[in-house]
Amino acid sequence: MRIRITFSKTGALRYIGHLDLHKLWERSTRRANLALMYSQGFHPQPKIQLASALPLGFSSRCELVDMWVDGDLDLAGIPARLNGAVPPGLNILQVEQVGETNPPLQTQVSSSIYEITLLEIVNTVELTQRITELLATDSMPRERRGKAYDLRPLVEQITMLEPDSEGHTRFSMQLAAREGATGRPEEVLDVLNLPYEDTLVERCAFLFKTKS
Repeated sequence: MRIRITFSKTGALRYIGHLDLHKLWERSTRRANLALMYSQGFHPQPKIQLASALPLGFSSRCELVDMWVDGDLDLAGIPARLNGAVPPGLNILQVEQVGETNPPLQTQVSSSIYEITLLEIVNTVELTQRITELLATDSMPRERRGKAYDLRPLVEQITMLEPDSEGHTRFSMQLAAREGATGRPEEVLDVLNLPYEDTLVERCAFLFKTKS
């Protein structure tokens, strides 16, 4: 049985990496008494798939993990079992069954949507102008880990949002999540001349590839 779990990741868990999150899920399913299935071979691995790596320091209210468990389970009872087994900062939002032969979860994601909250006062007119100029440009050469790439094709949309309850300026980014080419919010913030340390970044949605 393949199940898909939607969960939020906040607080101190914002600073746990992708591999450690994978191990956290393995331990948590064990504590929740879920019979997690493993691969065959000399080094069996838990059959767990995370949708897309979330950079350190970012929070999320839409993370996804697929896992294969043994037997038919009562899905309605799984959120409570898991919420009692996971650490603070991780909250189970939904559990559903998906097709066992569906493509790997990470290959189904086409884009991620992030909400950016600016903690310092900015000139919103100037910010809107910078966003307009960014979206109008054809190319934004960048370098990541010593490799040159073009950031512009990875920026699909940027939209200004209403301020939050404390009056902080907010906007959203829709960034491509392709294999080997994933848009990262902190790099877009750098292009917009917005210090990353003066922002809160939260992933709020995934977009999936349409079936052919």
